[in-house]
Amino acid sequence: MKIIYHPFMLETYDSTPAGAPGRLESAVEILKKQPDYEFLEPPLATEEQILRAHTRHLMKRVEKNEHLSRMSLLAAGGATLAGEIAVKGEPVFALIRPPGHHASEDSHWGFCYYNNISISLLDLCAKGLINSAFVLDFDLHDGDGNINILGHDKRFTIYNPNGNGDEQYLADVKRALDGSPDVDIIVASAGFDEYEGDWGGNLSTEAFRKIGHLMFEFAEERCEGKRYALLEGGYNFADLGKNVLAFCEGLRGDDRK
Repeated sequence: MKIIYHPFMLETYDSTPAGAPGRLESAVEILKKQPDYEFLEPPLATEEQILRAHTRHLMKRVEKNEHLSRMSLLAAGGATLAGEIAVKGEPVFALIRPPGHHASEDSHWGFCYYNNISISLLDLCAKGLINSAFVLDFDLHDGDGNINILGHDKRFTIYNPNGNGDEQYLADVKRALDGSPDVDIIVASAGFDEYEGDWGGNLSTEAFRKIGHLMFEFAEERCEGKRYALLEGGYNFADLGKNVLAFCEGLRGDDRK
């Protein structure tokens, strides 16, 4: 399994919880201990890639802060690299920040600047690598940016699960996947703030493993194993690592109970 990550991601870039120091360290540490996980550094996203999802006006606003701009371009570049690897049938997790699912074409909020998933999917479409995708956004907060950019496009199916506790939530994820049209790839806006020890107070670590495994099963049955995920929320810094690892184990097909 590939992990997309750049050491620059550890640097602080704004005063939000997503940009705070110490957020990614537990995930980096635990994932680097896994013998079957290969870390790859992303390139900076190009202007052409950003402008597939955003206006030049928004891009110029982000560019006013050079440090933030570089971080955001690395996150978007990590998302595009993850998609390029995933279309070959290998699972990928992009350990990136800033998150992206609240960034719309000409606006951003909610700790987001560029919409990483939209940039990635539109790039894959432009290169002729996919014609359709299922976006599973399991962050605590619905990704309005994903919906604003991709929701009008019939090539994309976007779903934000709901449910009180593991059982209801996982059942809702399964219903959505079972009812999905056929697609070329599945990608997750992987937010871990639904965690029982985070803002959402809702899901166990094991639930994230099962979400990953539901994506694995869907990909194997419906889109030739093509699946990947991009980090969105998750603000329990100490436990983010174990939750990301559990999800990744599910995504790569580990079905242990």
